[in-house]
Amino acid sequence: MTTTGTQVPGPAGLPLLGSMFDLKRDSLGTFLNAQREHGDVVRITAGPPGLRAELYAVFSAEGAQQVLATESANFRKDNAFYQEVRESFGNGLLTSQDEDHVRQRRLVQPLFTRRRVDGYADAVTAETAALTAAWRKAPDATVDVVSEVTALTLRAVARILFGTDVESAVEVVERCFPIIGDYALQRGYSPANLPRRWPTPANRKAAAATEELYAVCDSIIDKRRADGEAGTGEDLLSLLARAESEEDGSFDATEIRDQVLIFLLAGHETTATSLAFALHLLARHPEQQELARAEVVRVLAGRTPRAADLDALPYLTKVLKEAMRLYPAGPVIGRRAVAATEVGNHTIPAGADVIVAPWVTHRHPRYWEDAERFDPERFTPEREKERPRYAWFPFGGGPRACIGQHFSMLESVLALAMILQEYELSAVDVEVPVGAGITLRAAGPARCVVRPRTT
Repeated sequence: MTTTGTQVPGPAGLPLLGSMFDLKRDSLGTFLNAQREHGDVVRITAGPPGLRAELYAVFSAEGAQQVLATESANFRKDNAFYQEVRESFGNGLLTSQDEDHVRQRRLVQPLFTRRRVDGYADAVTAETAALTAAWRKAPDATVDVVSEVTALTLRAVARILFGTDVESAVEVVERCFPIIGDYALQRGYSPANLPRRWPTPANRKAAAATEELYAVCDSIIDKRRADGEAGTGEDLLSLLARAESEEDGSFDATEIRDQVLIFLLAGHETTATSLAFALHLLARHPEQQELARAEVVRVLAGRTPRAADLDALPYLTKVLKEAMRLYPAGPVIGRRAVAATEVGNHTIPAGADVIVAPWVTHRHPRYWEDAERFDPERFTPEREKERPRYAWFPFGGGPRACIGQHFSMLESVLALAMILQEYELSAVDVEVPVGAGITLRAAGPARCVVRPRTT
């Protein structure tokens, strides 16, 4: 491909280390400043000579669409970050590529049709009912919605995955996932790593957590196969075990485990982020909270919500979309360019590490007026049509778009409706610092006072 683009601008940073300390201290703020000061395609360097990394950041909606969709074949998941996630959590849908990914997606797609996903609503409402009941005993009527909702979404996705074996999995996942995730993240962004097999304290700790996590998944999978439960069960694990086609065959035990681990990773942390920040934003904005509650009361009249209620709760959907704009669960998405490519009249070289950043694009002044303000009315159908397709992309996009986005919206709307039915929320922590991990991560509590409603 012949390119005619100009040299990519970017921050100078420190003479020997570039932007290394800025990225380490606040990568999301660094990307925001880069867009404001240098435009929609920016080159950022970090690290000492000999270990220096170059990163090309694309911040426009049009550029994001090019990287993720229209020229997605040229931007692959070949970077160090995805390799570390692949080694830690397996070669599932999030991390696989080429024919592996095409085959996996074809086998898994029938498990995520709207009709199939709507069948998971009972698991979501059962876990949410347990959460709202527990809140009545909260000390000082105060809860940290981030930690509470993370536990809720983990239990919900584990119940959907494992059915009656949920209890044996949740405790291990809660304990091991953070260890493995932090380890993969640290290695993914480090300029140099020791081999995983070397017996360093970090390697040994991560290996022990990985072994325990793999063992519990393998045990449940083996139990299903031995008992013949996979032949009739409707939990996601049983469906994965039965998934097959003449063209793609079926998953073996290791492939099933890889899919389970990726679903656990992507299926609870991302939804927890969206739901937790939706609750916290409503707790900070009483007027919007009351509008959302009025819709819930009118539609549900005190009953438990069902999947069929989603279309009748448009304001709740707008609240969640606005929460995902301000706090996208995947704030930064990485790729590696195969060939030199022109993006926004700048040339990105072959082999370059490239990011698109919902965190920045969702705040871009070209698409979002007064971008830091919480305003669910941005997501009326009329206003959505006015914006470019990739001005808002919390689920990624193109052929690698999140397969579970309907499930995430279903779970979030149902849980939000049930919580607003029972509680009025007010924020204790007005500002919640965040950082970029594998997913967006709260760096402090998001405490809310939850008062049971009396009418």
